[in-house]
Amino acid sequence: MKFSESWLRTLVNPTLSSEELSHLLTMAGLEVEDMAPVAPAFHSVVVAQVLEVVKHPDADRLNVCQVDIGDGSPKQIVCGAPNVAAGLKVPCALPGAELPGDFKIKIAKVRGIESSGMLCSAKELGIAEEASGLLILPVDAPVGQNIRTYLDLEDTVFEIKLTPNRADCLSLLGVAREVGAITGAATDLPVVVEVPASIADTRAVVLDAPAACPLYYGRVIKGVNAKAATPTWMVRRLERSGIRAISALVDITNYVMLELGQPLHAFDNTKLSGSVHARLAKADEKLLLLNEQAIDLAADVLTIADDSKVLAMAGIMGGEESGITLETSELFLESAFFAPKAIAGRARRYGFASDASHRFERGVDFGGTRRAIERATQLILEICGGQAGPVVEAKADLPARPPVRLRTARAEKVLGVPLGAERIAGLFKGLALAFTCEGDDFLVTPPSWRFDMEIEEDLIEEIARLVGYDNIPSLAPQARMAMLRQPEAQRPAYRIRQMMADRGYQEVVNFAFVEEAWEADFAAKTEEADLIRLANPIASQMAVMRSSLFGGLISNLVTNLKRKQTRVRLFEVGRTFHRDADATPVSGYRQPWKLGGLAFGGALPESWTSGGRKVDFYDVKGDLEALLAPAALRFEKVAHPALHPGRAARILLDGQEIGVVGELHPEWVQKYDLPNAPVLFELDFAVLKASTVPAYAEVSKFPPVIRDLAVVVDQSLALQALIDGLKQGLPGLVQDIQLFDVYVGKGVPENKKSLAFRIVMQDTQRTLLDSEVDAAMQQLVSCLEQAFGAQLRA
Repeated sequence: MKFSESWLRTLVNPTLSSEELSHLLTMAGLEVEDMAPVAPAFHSVVVAQVLEVVKHPDADRLNVCQVDIGDGSPKQIVCGAPNVAAGLKVPCALPGAELPGDFKIKIAKVRGIESSGMLCSAKELGIAEEASGLLILPVDAPVGQNIRTYLDLEDTVFEIKLTPNRADCLSLLGVAREVGAITGAATDLPVVVEVPASIADTRAVVLDAPAACPLYYGRVIKGVNAKAATPTWMVRRLERSGIRAISALVDITNYVMLELGQPLHAFDNTKLSGSVHARLAKADEKLLLLNEQAIDLAADVLTIADDSKVLAMAGIMGGEESGITLETSELFLESAFFAPKAIAGRARRYGFASDASHRFERGVDFGGTRRAIERATQLILEICGGQAGPVVEAKADLPARPPVRLRTARAEKVLGVPLGAERIAGLFKGLALAFTCEGDDFLVTPPSWRFDMEIEEDLIEEIARLVGYDNIPSLAPQARMAMLRQPEAQRPAYRIRQMMADRGYQEVVNFAFVEEAWEADFAAKTEEADLIRLANPIASQMAVMRSSLFGGLISNLVTNLKRKQTRVRLFEVGRTFHRDADATPVSGYRQPWKLGGLAFGGALPESWTSGGRKVDFYDVKGDLEALLAPAALRFEKVAHPALHPGRAARILLDGQEIGVVGELHPEWVQKYDLPNAPVLFELDFAVLKASTVPAYAEVSKFPPVIRDLAVVVDQSLALQALIDGLKQGLPGLVQDIQLFDVYVGKGVPENKKSLAFRIVMQDTQRTLLDSEVDAAMQQLVSCLEQAFGAQLRA
């Protein structure tokens, strides 16, 4: 948003310098991105009138001019400008003047003729980049007046960078309102009076899409002179706001948009047919815009149309066929409020932008829509003449403005400064906010020009801006220090991460949105109903939410292998995402935390003692058992889409499945070009955080008795089933049973295997007798024989 400081000071004029005003605006949230004078420094240039022009006797392209500079005695000046002529009023640099570029003017002879000054172009004054001749001034310019005063060159152009929520400051009215509230200076806002109708001509307005366009004003104005000159003051303000002057009617609509923040549009009334409709585009409709771009209108584009054709993209740009020209004598003036959601993104879709769409998609003051059409009518009649008809109004449900409660105590606590209800009331009055009081609470009704006031924190922010961030002290936070309770049955997340790091794993963090192919490969999710697809992915390869951590870990492994890392240990703690109709707090989606891990390469770091053995299922199984110790885990064979069919297991704790572990499926090893299969695991993180509370047990002072037991069983018998059977009939003396050998081969029958167990027996009160030990061993053998048909190995 660019604007002239002199224009702003006609509305509010605080006793601040330009630099002070710039700092104040920035600290109030209206960041001043640039501040520059409208003209470089120069002096001794006045308004002059050319009295006489004769050809230079010794130069074809030079003229000798007699010039009145307002001191009563004409000066002789040699001028080479092609447009110099008697009667013109132009800028004249007097002897002693210094122009931009360190150009000094003095009395000199030009081809033998004395010249007492220089007639200037806009380029020579530094107020234009190019000029084809002298700067011609209006006929009423006062001769002898300082040109800086006459052209208002003692002015500064501000450019403020607004956040999207402050659309109210996309106008001089909004900025003036802010400056008045911040500084306390009186505001002299534009007075707009209703222009009475002098003709009865109207055009009906129909709201076919009231949700997108709930308010529309239209007015017919006849007998206008479209060729009338735009006043110099208006041209100057427009140009200093970054808008090029085009014609009087267009300039007036742009001026009102800058002044009041309400975009307007003027149609040639003779080109319209029937009623004006605010409706959504129909199938196959096309429109030639004012920028000469032909577009195919999508079904969600709001349009302005008459009974036979589309006239404009509502709130964005008008159509070429219904636009006004210098021949227009009858126009239909539009001032409307369009819902931000109905305008947002439409212009960018077609590859262009406009000042109107920039404002409408952020929110325009619907309380000032009528005022804008009256202001534009007033200026049109003053500048272009004509007669205005009555204003036609079409109105539906406007945005609701529910009151927002502000607690004084809450505002003081958040900002850390004492305020008081009386001071807050004064600040709200400065912003023209309507409110009522309930004790020290305020019920504030947001005005029609503020779409960013919805919750209490929004009002606290307004108070902070007005008080001034510089005036809010930086105080060290004060709080009572208290030791937080740490339940012994709950392990903190950092401890689990530390335990993984202690086992040689490094933590990674991956995006939660992944490639669709990963979901198919590692989670077997190929149906659209299974995938959780993003509505607006940041990249095509990040289109769905992950239901497993495996994809990211495999991608990390591939990256490491490309960088010649041959031994990789990775883990990640993150959410996975699953559809679940009963899930809370996010309805329809369950988002459990998981711990995923990957091991690849050597079982141990390379050394002269490691032997080069590759990591396998049992290495990772041992890591998981250590991670959950002292809890006892069970591992049962499982089919998993990401894992090897015969080398994968589900992990159970107290009969509940908590995760899976296994080698990567050979198909994916080949697809992702891996030299061999990594071992992967995934666990419920919530289970990992639970911990058993230690219980005291007496340590025996008596020696243990250790016996070995070797039995021959069917090769198909799972070890876990055998261990479970032993524990069911376990004698009280037995403290531990560990498998230490598995043998298949010579001396063992076909389809059989030999399992050797180490049995540890001990008592806390006495030394065990041989007879007790023998009886316990016999009991174990009988259990194995009866339950599993085991035979003692000879």
